Amino acid sequence: MTGPAESPTDAPTSEHASIARFRAELRARGGTGEIRVLPDAVHTAALAAQALGCETGAIANSLLFAVPDGDEPSQPAPLLLLTSGEHRVDTAAVAARLGVPALRRADADFVRRHTGQVIGGVSPLAHPAPVPTYLDPWLRRHPVVWAAAGHPAAVFSTTYDELQRLTGATEVDVTPG
Repeated sequence: MTGPAESPTDAPTSEHASIARFRAELRARGGTGEIRVLPDAVHTAALAAQALGCETGAIANSLLFAVPDGDEPSQPAPLLLLTSGEHRVDTAAVAARLGVPALRRADADFVRRHTGQVIGGVSPLAHPAPVPTYLDPWLRRHPVVWAAAGHPAAVFSTTYDELQRLTGATEVDVTPG
């Protein structure tokens, strides 16, 4: 099932460096959620929900996109979308709502360069530089939301309002228009 619950301030001595960085950033921003390290990396929202005993929709998937820059097309900008595990993102609809030319899935190198984390463990916090962040309003339906904590096997609990406060995210509907 899951490991013992930990507070944001009680780091295990053998904690992975990316989780430790996330824990420090969560604490610095006043986050109150617990961090859990699951027995294995969970590669889908459904597996994470099963491991945590919650609904799939309560899992906040962190999806990093590369947004083409009209002035410098070879240097796309990062955009982080935190979406409910219940949804598939309609990238064309989201791009139109945000007024950007397109959303392209970021490759592993782009993800690591802009977040300092690996695909599957991208947290909404603790990036080397700020990343514009958008939040799926469907996550509001869940009293507790779980998001990645900087490592593919680590998650943290939060609320929609706290997640929005911690990230400065703007709401955006991710479903087809």
